[in-house]
Amino acid sequence: MAAARSHDGPGPLRRTGRTIGHALHAPFTGTAKGIRKATHAHGAGESGLGKLIELHAVNGAGDVMITVALASTVFFSVPTDEARGRVALYLAVTMAPFTLLAPVIGPLLDRLPHGRRAAMAGAMLARAVLALTMSGAVATGGLELYPAALGVLVASRAYGVVRSAVVPRLLPPRFSLVKANSRVTLAGLLATGVAAPIGAGLQTIGAPWPLYGACLIFTGGTVLAFTLPHKVDSAKGERRAQLVEPHGHQPSVRSRPSVANGKKGRARTNGEKEKRPGLRTVGPSVLHGLQANAAHRALSGFLIFFLAFLLRVHPLAGQSAAVSLGIVGVAAGVGNALGTAMGSWLRARGPEVIIASVLGLALGVAVLAAVFFSTVMVAALSAVAGFTQALSKLSLDATIQRDVPEEVRTSAFARSETLLQMAWVVGGGIGIALPLNGVLGMSVAAGILALGAAASVRGLLSAARRGSPHPRVA
Repeated sequence: MAAARSHDGPGPLRRTGRTIGHALHAPFTGTAKGIRKATHAHGAGESGLGKLIELHAVNGAGDVMITVALASTVFFSVPTDEARGRVALYLAVTMAPFTLLAPVIGPLLDRLPHGRRAAMAGAMLARAVLALTMSGAVATGGLELYPAALGVLVASRAYGVVRSAVVPRLLPPRFSLVKANSRVTLAGLLATGVAAPIGAGLQTIGAPWPLYGACLIFTGGTVLAFTLPHKVDSAKGERRAQLVEPHGHQPSVRSRPSVANGKKGRARTNGEKEKRPGLRTVGPSVLHGLQANAAHRALSGFLIFFLAFLLRVHPLAGQSAAVSLGIVGVAAGVGNALGTAMGSWLRARGPEVIIASVLGLALGVAVLAAVFFSTVMVAALSAVAGFTQALSKLSLDATIQRDVPEEVRTSAFARSETLLQMAWVVGGGIGIALPLNGVLGMSVAAGILALGAAASVRGLLSAARRGSPHPRVA
């Protein structure tokens, strides 16, 4: 009888339990497998790029949780005049010191070429600890909140600089850098879109809860950072780059002493000083592309702060302040996603022309927004600003990949990213200081882009006509 029962299989209750368990488990495992399949496609899994894509998604989700918590404390929970003062204080306590710290981040990370995984893990862990620290002060909005927010900002930017430097090390075969950065950026945008409503839901439970969520996410990111391939920490063949070369000299790549025929070679010839490589050593495309991208990044910082206050006092026609901010935010996010997707599709064809074209497009829409200020034009400028910033940044990455020698490319990414973050800080400062007049604000936005166009467009088009002396991008 016992033998007969052993062949009957599990009982009905056990079968029912297994069915229910599978039904509850399947959506999560299916989603996880789908995400893994997408992030590891086209060789990204074998090269390690897939893990970096997943890490950047975790980074975006954690950052948006902290943003939700800070926005609710610094901006939404108090009257407009007081909110403006709090945001000004936030800029003074966090952004101003950051402008002094930002130039140090790139050179400091240059000195840690063998510890990039540890650096990214450290940036994640630091934000996990700071989020937990902020959870006690976020409800009251006390001054102790701001030093912690500065720490979060510095750690976030340090992660961004290291991530930009790591991407070239993880490129799959026949994979352009612009396509790789496009995938990484899209993952961050998608994770931000998913995490933002979750953070808003946690905010309804209590002010500290989004920070608890951020702490949990960043703790997971700390572990995930160490799963990146060991080649991330390799510094083979790398040298440092400068944004400007020494005056009066033709820059050249620093050479190391070599041994030939039993005699040591010299790094210097005819008494000349050793010259370190700079971004100008590779032609004007990178520098003019950086100038144009600085204008886009300054516009981004300006619009975030200026429109946040403008729409709170003067919402879009027929809408509440919250809905107005939501419309503008969604428009910017959609534009950013479209620009990132198009950057991957274009495969970095003619990056100088792309940068000049999108800068002209953004300038034209900003001028129209100033002349015909309306709900539609504000939303249109937000969408176009997101689109052009994403596409211009991907094209800048393409010029760095093509024109900057491999020996200094990693350092160049770190330094260019630092400069762009400083431009965002300047734009944000202008946005918080400007009177809340829509036409005036859109005119200033147009002026920021006009300065960028005046500095960069002619040089970009001239460089495009001459062609690159280092055609490395396929």
